[in-house]
Amino acid sequence: MILVRNCFTAKPGNAGKLAGMLKEAAAAGGIPKFRVMTDMTGEFNRVVLEWEAENLTELEARLKDYGTNPKFREKMAGYTDLWNTGYREILQIA
Repeated sequence: MILVRNCFTAKPGNAGKLAGMLKEAAAAGGIPKFRVMTDMTGEFNRVVLEWEAENLTELEARLKDYGTNPKFREKMAGYTDLWNTGYREILQIA
């Protein structure tokens, strides 16, 4: 099992907007077992979208789908305006 975390540092005042947008997009994209989290400690304005994939093959297929899925792309329109930086973590669940 693979755990994927997309971690963003939102622009000030945009963490809530970004979190809402990620929730809607994940649901529209059919991401299973996802959750969106915001910071309580650590970096300010941090928003994390976390989800699971069975293996790297499923992860790759999902990433390709997101690039062409019209519902997902519609929900994500303009999301790059809400954050300054981000990164992805891909972890194997032991």
